[in-house]
This record gives sequence, structure tokens and C-alpha cells, in this order.
Amino acid sequence: MRLFLLVVGIFITSQINLLAAEAGMPQLDPTYWASQAFWLILLFTFLYLALSRTFIPKIKECIDDRENKIKDDLDEAQKLKSIAEEKLKEYEITIENAKKDVLKIIFKSKKKLSSEIQNKKKEFEKEIELEVKSAELEIKNLKSESLANISTISEEMTSKIIEMVSGVPLNQSSIKAAVLESTKKNLGKYL
Repeated sequence: MRLFLLVVGIFITSQINLLAAEAGMPQLDPTYWASQAFWLILLFTFLYLALSRTFIPKIKECIDDRENKIKDDLDEAQKLKSIAEEKLKEYEITIENAKKDVLKIIFKSKKKLSSEIQNKKKEFEKEIELEVKSAELEIKNLKSESLANISTISEEMTSKIIEMVSGVPLNQSSIKAAVLESTKKNLGKYL
């Protein structure tokens, strides 16, 4: 700014007649230079003061507000990021614990189911064993009854056949003895 004032002062003080001043350009006429310099200095001083006192502080304030808002937003974003990371860690821990709990429940359920299956299998085997024993006993009873029935039927049939062939009835005790001996001899083959 001082350099500008120095240049203006040199032009004002010089007594050189410029060629353009004679042609009708009043800004080059040295008689008007003092008033031009006055208005130039006044105008630039007013503009300088208006800019430095009014506009530049408002612009600086806007820039500072924006910078502060950006800093605040970055701080808040950092806080939210740390909170999100903590929540993610808690979520992962919760998921891991849930997986462990599920595995424990599955293991307990398998163990319980296995024991129930074993108990049911044992009960079923006991029932089958009882049924087999009952069937064996029934078969044994049927064998003994059928042996008795076979002997009785054989005695009756032998008695009737002999009576039909010979016409004379035979003694029941001798028929019984013959059937019993034949039964003992041949029945073992079939039973």
C-alpha cells in the first residue's frame, strides 16, 4: 500500500505535460491528479475498511464454524465408530456363547435321547425275552399234550384197526404197551 501511495505522490508532484492530457483525457491532466488521488485513496480506504472490518470477519467466522463443525462431526464419528466396534465385539461374543450353548444343548439332547433309546431297547428286549419264554413254555406244553393226545389217538386207532381186521377186540393194556414202545422209538425222529 505504501508503494502505491508513493507512486501516486510522484505522479502528482511531477510537472510533466502529458500528450494525452492535451487531447482531452482529463485523467492524464496533472491539474486533476490531486482530486483523483484523493478519491482513489478514499475509495480504497473505504473498501479496505469494509472488507477488513465486515466481510473478512464474517467469512473467517463461517470458515471457523465449518472447521469446528467438521471437527465435531469427526469426533462424533470416531465415538460412534468405537461404540460400533464395541457392539460388534459384544455381538460376536454373544454369537460364540450362543453357539456353545446350542452345542451343549445338542450334546445333552443326544445323550438323553441315547439313554432313552437304550432304556426302551432294554425294555423291549425284556418283553421279547418274556414272550420267547412264554412261547417256549407254550410249545413245551403243546408237545407234552400232543404226545399224550398222539398216544391216546394211536391206541384208539390201533384198537379199532385190529378189531376190524381180526374181528376180536384186543386187550387195551397190550395195545397201550405196543403204542408206547413204538412212540418212544419213532417219536424222537420227528420232535
